[in-house]
Parts: sequence; structure tokens; C-alpha cells
Amino acid sequence: MTEEKDGGSGAMRRGPADLVWSTVALQLAGLAFCGVVALIAWPFGWLPDSQYLALMSTMFAAQPAGELYRAGPPRRLAAAAALFTLTTVALLIAATAEWAFPVMAEHDLGFLAGFLVGTPVGVAVLAWFYNRGNVA
Repeated sequence: MTEEKDGGSGAMRRGPADLVWSTVALQLAGLAFCGVVALIAWPFGWLPDSQYLALMSTMFAAQPAGELYRAGPPRRLAAAAALFTLTTVALLIAATAEWAFPVMAEHDLGFLAGFLVGTPVGVAVLAWFYNRGNVA
């Protein structure tokens, strides 16, 4: 069962897989938005860098994690674990990508790839902690 009624507030709680897929979909929407911005700004000589792409995709993808965070305890431990996981996965993928493809290091594309993969993994860890906290 991926959705269940929340006892007190009447809100629907989604399962970890739904949160990960919605995060990925929202990241793709953020990247599409960045693509539109790049197409508009390109004639004026500005192209977005990888940090801008990572920031915009994260801003778009933050909604499912924010809803889950506001759902209730265990907030601190879940948020710390999710941020630690996001950072670890992002750094590992960035280092691997830049080692395997040195050209990517010039444009920080390894950082972007790591951040794009790390965000859904962090949301999955956040959802796992919340589901574990609600079962106990």
C-alpha cells in the first residue's frame, strides 16, 4: 500500500517509492525550466552553469521532501541522515565522473550529476526514516 491515511490531520502519506519518483519528475521539470531559461538567455550571451542547474533542480524537487518533513517526528535524525546521504552520494558520483571523464571536471558536470542522483537518494532515506519512525 503506497498511500495511507494520517491519523490526526487527514492528509495522505505517500510511500518512499512515490516520493522518489515525484522528486525525479520535479527535478526533470527544474532542468526543463533551466533549458528554457538557457534558450532565452543564450542570444544575450549567458548560459547557466552547473551550480545554477543544481540549485534550480533542487528547488523544484524540494516539495515532496518538505511535505514529508512537515508530517511530524522523527525530524532531526531523518533530516541529518538525508543530508548526509545526499552529500555522500553526490561527492562519490562527482569524484567518479570526474575521474572517468576528465573533461567533465572543467565544467563541474560531475557535481551536477552527483547532485541530481543524490537528491532522490536523500529523499528515499528521509522517507525510510519516517516510515521506520511511524512503525515503531
